Amino acid sequence: MTKLNKVVMEVKVEKVNKVDNRVNNTGRPVNKKSARQARLAKQAFYTNVNDRFKKGSQFKINNNTYKYSAGDNGDLGCIVDGIGFHQCNVSYIGRTKVQGYSFVLGKKVNVELNL
Repeated sequence: MTKLNKVVMEVKVEKVNKVDNRVNNTGRPVNKKSARQARLAKQAFYTNVNDRFKKGSQFKINNNTYKYSAGDNGDLGCIVDGIGFHQCNVSYIGRTKVQGYSFVLGKKVNVELNL
């Protein structure tokens, strides 16, 4: 009997580079000035602002610094000042608006913030 030698073949696969990258081309250019693109940019801006508000980023109103503090167990939370003192309770957080309330001398005062 004869010994069989193991034959090892190396296969090299070359990647074909496409010069013009046709796979990612949708076929037509995007008109950045169109109403749809303006609406999508506005929507992305409001989403970004809303996310920053919910994370507790600071914001200024009349030269005073405030931030949102989330509540426990799914509660909406409250708005506190820069030192950490409670200013008002939050009752609604929308896409572009935050509504809250506070009590001053036994009377309920509604607060509305436009993001």
